Amino acid sequence: MAVVETRALTKVFKEGEVGAVNDVNLQTREGEFLVFLGPSGSGKTTLLRMIAGLEQPTRGEILIGGSVVNHLTPRERRIAMVFQSYALYPHLSVYKNIAFPLKAQGVKKELHRQKVEWAAELLGIERLLDRKPRQLSGGERQRVALARAIVREPTVFLLDEPLSNLDAKLRASAREELELFHKRIGTTTIYVTHDQVEAMAMGDRVMVLHQGYVRQIGTPTEVYDHPSDTFVATFLGSPPMNLLENGEAIVGFRPEHLQPVELVPQAATTFRLRVKNKEYLGAEWILYGIVSGGKFDGRELISRLGSAASHQTDQTYDFGVGEQDLHFFDRQTEKRTGAKVLAWR
Repeated sequence: MAVVETRALTKVFKEGEVGAVNDVNLQTREGEFLVFLGPSGSGKTTLLRMIAGLEQPTRGEILIGGSVVNHLTPRERRIAMVFQSYALYPHLSVYKNIAFPLKAQGVKKELHRQKVEWAAELLGIERLLDRKPRQLSGGERQRVALARAIVREPTVFLLDEPLSNLDAKLRASAREELELFHKRIGTTTIYVTHDQVEAMAMGDRVMVLHQGYVRQIGTPTEVYDHPSDTFVATFLGSPPMNLLENGEAIVGFRPEHLQPVELVPQAATTFRLRVKNKEYLGAEWILYGIVSGGKFDGRELISRLGSAASHQTDQTYDFGVGEQDLHFFDRQTEKRTGAKVLAWR
């Protein structure tokens, strides 16, 4: 296991343009599962590729295990990377695909079977060793790609959206397998995704990126319950956080905290909402309402309610939010502020 660190790491593809990655300072914890989360173009894959040695930084340092590795090749960095496309050799058997890195590293041939079988057993694919990639399901190909990575016994795993080509059901089971796999091997792992469900479910910590900058890093609970700015507040959570501008402040609250007023006995504020639309998702209802009256008349708010809710479209109801569920952001910087805005309505 090794710690990965970056110091003011920056990548500018074209002089004069905004960097794809800007002054990223990062230090993983030994053995943790760290997720890079952000929308397309946020810089997460570019950052991962620089750590891997596939992309040269414009400036800044990369350290693995306490040593600067900017000058080292990917192989010399003792990392293993699994891409969105598993890049298996179609003409080789599963056994030979897994053994390929050992051959490239010059590992003695008599050790190949021992290492391949160890990796295959770890991932539950022993019965597939004689098959070709075309005979495998998407989840099986993913496990072969992971097995090929771990036979190298890397100090760090780098995973770039490895589940994105799987359907929803298979993604859920593959995500669970990845979590179990990480617990078994305990190797420091950095995982790139744009999927917040994956990030929140798998990450020990989540690093949120936007436009090449780190917006927040913390546990899934920290980034969801205490977002650092309005971008994190709205990017995490589906539906996103409700935001209302009030003077020099922006006030936010999550849809699950906007509830019928009778369920919020100590509401910090209340709204009369006309239900414009609603969506039934089985375990819950999502209500889209328009504020009727007051300072925020005409603004749209979203509420997440339990499956027993019986609110009707084109009807008006009273909703409230508890004071403990309000988030305050500076209107100019859009960053979280510790000061509570009193009487913000």
